[in-house]
Amino acid sequence: MMTEAKSSRESDTLDRILKESRNIRGVSLWQDAWRRLRRNRAAMGSLIFLIGLALASIFTPVLPLQSPIDKDLNDRTFLSPSFTPVSMGSREGLKFRDNSLTAELNAFEREVAEARAAIASLPSPTDRAEQLVQLQQRIAVEHPFNQLWNQLGPVSFAMVRARVAIFGDFAMPSLFGTDKLGRDLLARVFWGSRVSLVVGVVATFVSLIIGVSYGAIAGYFGGVVDAIMMRIVDMLYSIPFIFVVIFLVTFLGEDSVKKVLDNYGIDQITIFYIIIGAIYWLTMSRVVRGQVLSLRQEQFVESARTVGASPMRIVFRHLVPNTLGVVIVYLTLTIPSVMLFEAFLSFLGLGVAPPDVSLGLLLNDGVEALSIVKLFWWVVVFPGAALALTLFALNFLGDGLRDALDPRMKNR
Repeated sequence: MMTEAKSSRESDTLDRILKESRNIRGVSLWQDAWRRLRRNRAAMGSLIFLIGLALASIFTPVLPLQSPIDKDLNDRTFLSPSFTPVSMGSREGLKFRDNSLTAELNAFEREVAEARAAIASLPSPTDRAEQLVQLQQRIAVEHPFNQLWNQLGPVSFAMVRARVAIFGDFAMPSLFGTDKLGRDLLARVFWGSRVSLVVGVVATFVSLIIGVSYGAIAGYFGGVVDAIMMRIVDMLYSIPFIFVVIFLVTFLGEDSVKKVLDNYGIDQITIFYIIIGAIYWLTMSRVVRGQVLSLRQEQFVESARTVGASPMRIVFRHLVPNTLGVVIVYLTLTIPSVMLFEAFLSFLGLGVAPPDVSLGLLLNDGVEALSIVKLFWWVVVFPGAALALTLFALNFLGDGLRDALDPRMKNR
């Protein structure tokens, strides 16, 4: 009887434990990290700010901003911030019909449609091809969009068309004032932030691919392979990269080289992205190597070897995903470094070249406009504030992610 009672109690206890266990839900590393990140107000505020900045940068062509490149040396140089709306195409020097962008656009598209119809009626295929080439050249020069915006890609062109369809000729006031050439600073800050963010993200992505692959391979194979690969990294660390970048930018900016790159559809700013990314992978490779060295003897790696997985599959399928926590943290700290480096190069006149615009180029223009006779504070304050806020937000987010993804901080 006592044995049966004891067995019954044990059974009841087991049932109770099983019932309680069913109500327990495990929390993954990423769920726990997100929960702790949400408690960090500075990191969450930075994340919200960066999401808003990214959305604003993506949809900049749709926003009712003024032209970032249209100059007005007669009436708008160094205007202080104002709240007076502007009509697109109203400047006399543009010579738009009815001083209106929409009127000029409609008339120009009618002319292009008539020209295409006339070309289609030509009997000779050779004549049609020649006339179409000439028409495309005319569109590239005379299209109203190409006079108010610089080198719009297909997506940006469609977005600007949507902007005109939605807002017409309306443009926001010069809330940030104008610069020394009479260009609207608010529009230039938005377009400059767009370019700077693209530089930061693309260059960081390039450094991510090179650094993670290089460091993971070195850490996994170890021994002589690791020693040789890391000595190469040490040698590259000893090179003053500012001189390498200056040399490459100068070389690639030479006319004959630029023509060759243009034939392959590669413009100078794309090369600029790749160059910056190609010099920021060294620290990433060391970080990933250290993580892989600590993971390569784990049981999941031995299991992958046992079932016949190749070394490259083990590296990229099993080891690299387990380093993502550290990689993501380092990425959030690399992006501001890349943006600051781009701003520095543009400030020296070696980065983004006019008529393109970046935050570094805007700061350079602002410093040139400083005068002891009269202070045009807005040409420095607004671009500088945009760059500073972006860098602060990225650094705060990086610090928050570092704490959230650190298992040792789990109960703090």
